[in-house]
Amino acid sequence: MRIARFSVDDEVKFGLVEGEGEQPDALEVAEILGHPFGPIQVTQRRWPLSRVRLLSPVLPSKVIGIGRNYAEHAAELGNEAPGKTDPAVVFLKPSTSVIGPSDAIQYPLGVSFDVQHEAELAVVIGRLCRQVPVARVSEVVLGYTCGNDVTARDLQRAEKQWGRAKGFDTFCPLGPWIETELDPSDLAITCTVDNELRQAGRTTQMTRPVADLVSYVSEAMTLLPGDVILTGTPSGVGPIVVGQQVSVGIEGIGNLTNRVVARD
Repeated sequence: MRIARFSVDDEVKFGLVEGEGEQPDALEVAEILGHPFGPIQVTQRRWPLSRVRLLSPVLPSKVIGIGRNYAEHAAELGNEAPGKTDPAVVFLKPSTSVIGPSDAIQYPLGVSFDVQHEAELAVVIGRLCRQVPVARVSEVVLGYTCGNDVTARDLQRAEKQWGRAKGFDTFCPLGPWIETELDPSDLAITCTVDNELRQAGRTTQMTRPVADLVSYVSEAMTLLPGDVILTGTPSGVGPIVVGQQVSVGIEGIGNLTNRVVARD
């Protein structure tokens, strides 16, 4: 299933995206009752996808990021990637950083001078959980979506903590929807900027696979329905500037596209 959060006629709803492919004219959204974190009941209300506005698929209480989970990305920034049995690099992005498809990434001009894209597979948690064994991770995952861990790289280098560099408003685009029937072990991940391919990797390149990451994070903190874990980015990260369009694509999910604007 593809689960979307959307607005139509000034109402915010959850729905199932039905149809083949990704073109809005070929798809429609079927409203579901309530939220998707339980039994899903589809209503009779449907809209063409082109008529609704897709929002971030969830409003997480927290976004947990994993750093340096792709060795080539760690190396391109002059870092050594942790081994599979080493402590993972974990950080938090605030819920206020989350935006949806087609929302604008706001560049904080005058504060940062090197904002960069990071295409990532995002895991969406489906139910309250903690201390989850690796073998049971599939029971707590609702599905997967595209994420962009936008980062003020100059601030990240200058400051010992990453919270400000990765926590600006709009620095966590998510979308376009949650795909619930997906094997995350070998998926292509790309990022294009104004149609120029910047990143191209596969989830097989992760040091820690998805199940290990969810289990590891849940050892420390309770995960709530809708929480998101960003699983790291392949090599090829680079700067974005005002006026550019950034698109993250993940095999089996779709594309998440956002334009960069100057912050008000």
